[in-house]
Amino acid sequence: MSNQTAEQIAEKIRNAEASGALIAPVKDDFSEATVDAAYEVQQINTEFHLAEGRIVSGRKIGLTSPAVQKQLGVDQPDFGVLWKDTEYQDGEEIPFSRLHQPKIECEIALILGRSIDHPHPGISEVMRAVDYVVPALEIVGSRIADWKISIVDTVADNASSGMYVLGGTPHKLEGLDLRLAGMVMERGGEPVSTGCGAACMGHPLHAAVWLAQTMVAREMPLQAGDVVLTGALGPMVNVEPGDVFSASIHGLGSVRAIFSKE
Repeated sequence: MSNQTAEQIAEKIRNAEASGALIAPVKDDFSEATVDAAYEVQQINTEFHLAEGRIVSGRKIGLTSPAVQKQLGVDQPDFGVLWKDTEYQDGEEIPFSRLHQPKIECEIALILGRSIDHPHPGISEVMRAVDYVVPALEIVGSRIADWKISIVDTVADNASSGMYVLGGTPHKLEGLDLRLAGMVMERGGEPVSTGCGAACMGHPLHAAVWLAQTMVAREMPLQAGDVVLTGALGPMVNVEPGDVFSASIHGLGSVRAIFSKE
């Protein structure tokens, strides 16, 4: 067993992301293979990319499904950083070459109009902070070969983050029942994933409260303007070159992701 430091693991993940050469799970090479240590790796790479001039656009919440949590042996979600250069518009073509073993899932995105820096943010603080809501498609990716991930691997790998697409029609939170919002995602007109808001920790706002509390505890509170991807509403689906996905969420409208054929 190797005894690599967080800095070495972070560099290994960065190199895999840049080259597209996938790597073996990092957990077995890590001198301290804990979730906290994995977040240290994530933060090292966040600071590296910030120094390069990349811009944070928000946060994503992962592992919101109890079934996936059980699979990875955890009892809570995880989070990752969203980068502005990974954001795509509704229907904009996404270069397949930028992706790493891509899978797609439909989510509800919250766009914050104010920061959430209350010492113990609850549902009321989160609801007041939300400016508007849009449907979103997250294209997750893993730098770990064959998606053979543990919780340490996915957290270190920025919560298996990739790209994301935001729908173009904003909706105010007032009057929406996000828990019962039904979702259908299609590929080429054929349904491939269905679900609803309740699949995301019982309610997408529950996931958002968890994230707000977690970020305050880590002294990195959510900021005005942040995009928050709250978690999958249904099963993720593999993506192939040339695929076109469209997802509709009741009350929020639709969003499309188009992938290049390269």
